Amino acid sequence: MSGGFRGTPFDLTGRVAVVTGGSTGLGYGMAEGLAEAGADIVLVDRQERTEARDALTSLGRNVESVTADLSENGAASRVVERALARFGRIDVLVNNAGIIRRSDALEFSERDWDDVMQVNAKSVFFLAQAAARGMKERRYGRIINVASLLAFQGGIRVPSYAASKGAVAQVTKALANEWAAYGITVNAVAPGYMATNNTRELRGDAERERSIADRIPAGRWGRPEDLKGAAVFLASDAAAYVNGHVLVVDGGWMAR
Repeated sequence: MSGGFRGTPFDLTGRVAVVTGGSTGLGYGMAEGLAEAGADIVLVDRQERTEARDALTSLGRNVESVTADLSENGAASRVVERALARFGRIDVLVNNAGIIRRSDALEFSERDWDDVMQVNAKSVFFLAQAAARGMKERRYGRIINVASLLAFQGGIRVPSYAASKGAVAQVTKALANEWAAYGITVNAVAPGYMATNNTRELRGDAERERSIADRIPAGRWGRPEDLKGAAVFLASDAAAYVNGHVLVVDGGWMAR
C-alpha cells in the first residue's frame, strides 16, 4: 500500500489511524476528517466517550476505543498493542493528547511542570517509537504530532506548555531525519487559538478573548473542524514528500 496514489491522493480507504485525545476537541476534529477520508480509527482517551465512537462508526468506519492514561510509563506500548490486536497494523499516528497548566512563572510548581512534559512531550516520543517499529517493517507510515503556536512564541503563564510544544516541534524534525528512509513521514500541525477545553479559561475572560480574536486576520478563533484538511493531507499520499514540517493552522496569526 506504499506505492503511488490510490484513487485520489487524499484517499485513506483501508488505512488505520490512531488518534490520541481523539474523542473531543481538536482530536475529534482530526479523527472525523480521517474517517471521512476513509480511514478506520483507534480513539485513545483517558475515558471512553461512546458518542465519538458511535459518530465515527456511523460514517461506515471500524472504530476501536482504547482507554489509557498517557501520563503513565508504558502507556504507549499498551496503546499500540491494542491497535495491533484489532487491526494488525498502524498506518497513521496522530499524537494529539495534551494538557496545560496556567500559573505565573514565579509560582509554577514542579508537579505541574512534570505533568505537562510527561503527556505533551514524553508520550509523543514513545508513542511514535512504538508505532514506528511496525511502520519500518512495512516501509510505510504517517506520524502527525500536534504542536502549537507556542512552538514559536513564548506565551503567557504557560511555561511548561511552551517548553513541551517546542519539544514536539524539535522531536518531529529529529524523527523525520531518522525515519524518512523507511517510508515514514513525521510532521506536526501547529494550531492557532482554538475554541476547545484547553482555552476555556482564556475565552472566559471577555477582554482577552476579544483581543485575541481581533489579532487573528480571519477574525475568529479556530474550530476543531479547521484541522481536518491539514490532518488528511499529512496522512495521505499527497504528502509523501513532506517530512519534518510544522504546518501552522492559525487563521493568519503568525503572519500578523
